[in-house]
Amino acid sequence: MNTPTPRPGIMDIAPYVAGTSSVKGESDVIKLSSNEGAFGPSEKAVDALKNMAAKAHRYPDGGCLNVRRAIADVYNLDMERIVCGAGSDELISLLCQAYAGPGDEILYSEHGFLMYDISARAVGATPVKAPETDLTANVDALLAKVSNKTRILFLANPNNPTGTYLADQEITRLRAGLPGDVLLVIDAAYAEFVEKQDYRPGVERVEKFDNTVMTRTFSKIYGLGGLRLGWAYCPPSVVDVLNRIRGPFNVSSQAMTAGEAAVNDIEFTKKCRDHNHQWLAWMVSELKKLGLSVPENAVGNFILVRFPDTAGKTAADADTFLQGKKIIVRRMDGYGLSDCLRITIGLEHEMRAVIDALRHFLGKNS
Repeated sequence: MNTPTPRPGIMDIAPYVAGTSSVKGESDVIKLSSNEGAFGPSEKAVDALKNMAAKAHRYPDGGCLNVRRAIADVYNLDMERIVCGAGSDELISLLCQAYAGPGDEILYSEHGFLMYDISARAVGATPVKAPETDLTANVDALLAKVSNKTRILFLANPNNPTGTYLADQEITRLRAGLPGDVLLVIDAAYAEFVEKQDYRPGVERVEKFDNTVMTRTFSKIYGLGGLRLGWAYCPPSVVDVLNRIRGPFNVSSQAMTAGEAAVNDIEFTKKCRDHNHQWLAWMVSELKKLGLSVPENAVGNFILVRFPDTAGKTAADADTFLQGKKIIVRRMDGYGLSDCLRITIGLEHEMRAVIDALRHFLGKNS
């Protein structure tokens, strides 16, 4: 029997595997596998979502007008440069669809977000990785991989899963070294958590150049991962392109309403940022006391932890042990970091539980 055949390259895609959410036979687990907001969504976002429920039969505003205006007001941006999507994942896919195809190359750093590879292959383009230095994107290595086939360079800044970032002067150097026809996409999903003086999420680059885009998400600091809402800040020409190919109602009314309330809840956002700053620093300190390796100057709402290759003490062993304690973290095998686990910054009792469990796992209770 003949069956439809997918386009060449589709079957080469390794499906994205999300962070584990449960432990078999266990309830009341501590989930630290998906970089979700420690406090969940703000009460104002929850209330707005509840009030929208009775209007679920109405089609959403196809232009995402209110949430775009709210984003622009809070971040002091031009709302006409903002395009919303069903998470920044959709916007990444749309950019690949719009600017790359068979015979083209899409470039990113060695341990970049897995969706860059998937989105590239989905449109028939070739994904290309550039080596990193100390788990950090290397501008010279990225530029060395640019060819006449390169159409898009994705840079997660800060990067997931390493937690490292490039300073603004390095982004300047990267953009200056790229050909004008290569679209630089700065994926700043974790920008709200960064408090480093030399960091910029990418706004100035977008406003200065016609070949740079910044993507953001509501899934992290705003705690709305389940609603799927992201946005891109783009040059007008890219806005025009994305609005031509995105679905007419690609963002739900529920996501827009909750997103508008969330971005306007400045006090809650500050609470989340302050909490993350405190407990990220605490986790780094405690993990180092246990003799475990973490990236220097890590930012974001997670920490990458490297384990030894000693039998019984590996990352895989630690993951199994933590699950036995009803703690779920993220294995990093898919990123080529099989000796690492990624741990989301959660609530205080969750962070203390992780450290207590790892102390017991490593035999350092005394």
